[in-house]
Amino acid sequence: MNEEDTIRASLYGLLGRLLFVKPTGEIIENLKGLSGDETQMGRAFSTLSKLAAATDVKSARDEYDRLFGDDPRGELVPYASYYITGELQAEPLHKLRLAMPELGIARNDNVQRDEDHIGSLMEMMSGLISGVYGEPAGAAVQAEFFASFIEPWAFAFFGNLEVAENSLLYQPVGTIGRLFLDMETNSLTAR
Repeated sequence: MNEEDTIRASLYGLLGRLLFVKPTGEIIENLKGLSGDETQMGRAFSTLSKLAAATDVKSARDEYDRLFGDDPRGELVPYASYYITGELQAEPLHKLRLAMPELGIARNDNVQRDEDHIGSLMEMMSGLISGVYGEPAGAAVQAEFFASFIEPWAFAFFGNLEVAENSLLYQPVGTIGRLFLDMETNSLTAR
């Protein structure tokens, strides 16, 4: 795996972890160590680091619940099915479930969330790039997965995360996600 793919897989993995699980002390500590340059994405990483340094685990978990909580529903519903159709467990989820075995991705029966959760999709893309599911997926497979399961809705999700009323720590996560997906769109179409 080349350096660019290593960075891409790591960034997808970071976004997946931040969005799929409630923050832990370890996650907050890791975020504190981030730094960035003077690019827009670099500034978002610096902001995320500063916000992590100014928060505690309970506050971060409370924010996560307000944004993504399941009962009652949080401010944002982080599922492809919901963003695309307005309903949970709809056609986008069924298409993903059909595609997963072909890609070597198995459903984890211990996970209560549907596979079309934004965090899950970010982790799947990371795994496709890094070869977690076997050999690293080629550019065409990555581009197809991105075009089918991420691109149709994730830009809107990350944009909404940037401006969500309950988003403080997660605001720069929205910015990072939006900017990264924009870079991915350009990169994957150029391959």
